[in-house]
Amino acid sequence: MTSVPNTLGYRMPAEWSWHRGTWLSWPHKEASWPGKFAPVPAIFAEVVQHLAPREEVHINVAGPDEEAAVRDLVSHPDVPQGRIFFHYNPTNDAWCRDHGPIFVQKDGPTGREEAILDWEFNAWGGKYPPFDLDDVIPARIGKELGIPVYHPGIIMEGGSLDVNGQGTLLTTEACLLNPNRNPTLSKSEIEQKLRDYLGLRNILWLGDGITGDDTDGHVDDLTRFVDERTVVTVVEEDPADENYEPLVENLKRLRGMKDQDGRPLRVVTLPMPDPVYHEDQRLPASYANFYFANGAVLLPTYRSPRDEIARQILQDLIPDRQVIGIDCTDLVWGLGAVHCISQQWPALEKP
Repeated sequence: MTSVPNTLGYRMPAEWSWHRGTWLSWPHKEASWPGKFAPVPAIFAEVVQHLAPREEVHINVAGPDEEAAVRDLVSHPDVPQGRIFFHYNPTNDAWCRDHGPIFVQKDGPTGREEAILDWEFNAWGGKYPPFDLDDVIPARIGKELGIPVYHPGIIMEGGSLDVNGQGTLLTTEACLLNPNRNPTLSKSEIEQKLRDYLGLRNILWLGDGITGDDTDGHVDDLTRFVDERTVVTVVEEDPADENYEPLVENLKRLRGMKDQDGRPLRVVTLPMPDPVYHEDQRLPASYANFYFANGAVLLPTYRSPRDEIARQILQDLIPDRQVIGIDCTDLVWGLGAVHCISQQWPALEKP
């Protein structure tokens, strides 16, 4: 394919657009949760339990044996098994947000059409080899489903991007400009790739990420669109906390930002949870790592008094969806939460 998606009319829908389903890659790499892997599959199963009544769930597994084990784990009277689909796509790790397929859509002569973007993946700057299996997941899915696949040719992770579906994207300098991703590309060249493949008109840059984030500052731990003009952004109230300064700086930037039509963003703050540690390591616990599903928002919680404050803020902003807390205290030992494990599959039309 020689034409880029933008010239063909493709764009990336917002996460709150109606989903056909959600993609997950089942966890199996115990080294991602050293000494604490045992509770992780049950957290994934809880996510499936909330998703399957609302939309399809597509799960990457290594093969029939893993499928059988996962089927046993997600079997529940309230979980419609007919909405759970397994795909024999072996992975290196479970972070489907970053290695999974990003879908773009356009209006075709007979209705909506879709394509998959297959960015290159190098495990967050080469930190966790091998990553060869994860790198080919989007292409494998496109081939299996007969969906066209575009290859932008640069390293990019889904957690580093957040869009409003109308042409505006939020990202961070700390991640996209890190030399461990695309060292030969300038900021303007990276921006052009984003415009070409995501259908963007407006790219907004935040600065640094939160402490403990091994992705070098993914935006999905910082700031998220909740509608076309409204963003929520995490803030730390304790000036002595190491997250205080970078989050204040990002808040200042946001308050000066505008959408694709030149309108100021509406900025709403979310608290940070109480710090979460494991074996004296500060973990990247953040309420911004939530996931939009059909009729629901899955919010990571951390056994903190601030959990309910964050949940109520989101519930007030998104009244048409139920905001459901998922205890991610154990999951975040792997340095990610609900958004990091999921990747939306936008529907071509709402039923």
